[in-house]
Amino acid sequence: MKYSIIFLAIAAFYIAGCNHAEHTKEEVSEFIVSSPIKVDTSINKEYVCQVRASNHIELRSLERGYLTKIYVDEGQHIKQGQPMFQIMPLVYQAEMEKSKADVEYAEIEYQNTKILADKNIVSPQELALAKAKLDREKADLKLSSTHLGLTSVNAPFSGIMDRFHMRLGSLVDEGELLTTLSDNSKLWVYFNVPEAEYLDYAARIKKEGPQKVKLLMANNEIFNHDGLFETIEADFNNETGNIAFRATFPNPEGILRHGETGTILLPSHIKDALLIPQEATFDILDKKFVFVVDEKGNVQTRQITTGLEMPHIYTVTSGLSTNDKIIVEGLRKVKNGDHIKTKFKPYRTVVEELKNLHAE
Repeated sequence: MKYSIIFLAIAAFYIAGCNHAEHTKEEVSEFIVSSPIKVDTSINKEYVCQVRASNHIELRSLERGYLTKIYVDEGQHIKQGQPMFQIMPLVYQAEMEKSKADVEYAEIEYQNTKILADKNIVSPQELALAKAKLDREKADLKLSSTHLGLTSVNAPFSGIMDRFHMRLGSLVDEGELLTTLSDNSKLWVYFNVPEAEYLDYAARIKKEGPQKVKLLMANNEIFNHDGLFETIEADFNNETGNIAFRATFPNPEGILRHGETGTILLPSHIKDALLIPQEATFDILDKKFVFVVDEKGNVQTRQITTGLEMPHIYTVTSGLSTNDKIIVEGLRKVKNGDHIKTKFKPYRTVVEELKNLHAE
C-alpha cells in the first residue's frame, strides 16, 4: 500500500510536469512578426560640441602697481565702460601734473621767444627750438595722461565677470591676468564633422541656405532656441579627417555659458528609408542579422546592413524588403531552420509598444 501511494505521487508529479512543459511550449510556439516599412523620414545626427561666447576675453593690467580698488564682483553682469579695477594711480597722477607744469613753462618760453623773433632780436632757429621744446612737453603730457588712464580698467563690452585672479592690495605686474569677461548674449557652438558628411552638408547649404540646428544640453534637455548652422572652417584636421563647423545660438535668458558642452542635433532627411525595430536584430561578431519567416513558418537567418540609428529603430540599406516578415519578439527562443507559428503586427504598432515599454 505504501509503495502504491508513492508510485501514484510520482506519476501525478510527472503528468503535471508534462502538462507544464506542453503549456510552456504552447506559450512560446507563437511568435510576433512584422514587416519593414518604407517611408520618407528625418533623423537628427548627433555631434559632441563645445559652447563658446561670441566675445570672450582676458582682462590684463597694462601698468605695474598695487591693486587699490575692485568695483565689481565675480559673476556680476556689467555694462560697457563700467569701472572694474583701479591700479595705484597716484604716481601717474603726479607725473601728469608735472607734465602739465612743464607744458605751461614751455608755452611761456615759446611766446617770449616768438616776441623777440618778431623784433629780430633772436634768430629763427631759437624760435624753432622753443617750438620743438613745447611740442616735446605736450607729447610728454599726453604720454603721462595715457599712463594714468591705463591704471583704470573699464569693461570693453557688456558681459559677465569670471573669477578674480588677483585680490585687493596685490602687486600687479604689467600684463598680469585680472579676470575674464564673457558676452553670452550670442554663443558660437563648435562641432566636428567627418569629410563625407561635410560634402553632403556643403551641397545642402549651397542649395538651401543656412540650416537650423538644435542643442541638446548636458542635462538631456533641448535648448529652447534654435541655432543657425552657418560657418565652416577652412581646413580639415589631417589626423582625424574632420572639419569644424560652427552654429550660432541666441541666448537672451543667459542660460548657456562659455565653456559648456553639449550635443548638436543636425536634421538629416532620408527619402524612402527602410525601417525596422532595433529589437528585431541580433549581432554575430561585427555583423547584424534578423530571423525571416517564410509563408510556411520556416525560420531563416539573414544578414542585413543597417544605416542610420534612431531611438528603437534602424534604417536598413540591404538584406530586406517590405515583403519580408521578421521576428520581433523571442529571438533567443528560435534558431535557423525552426518551424513556428506567427502572429503579425504592423510595424508602427510594434515601435509604439517598444517606446511605451522603454518609457516605463
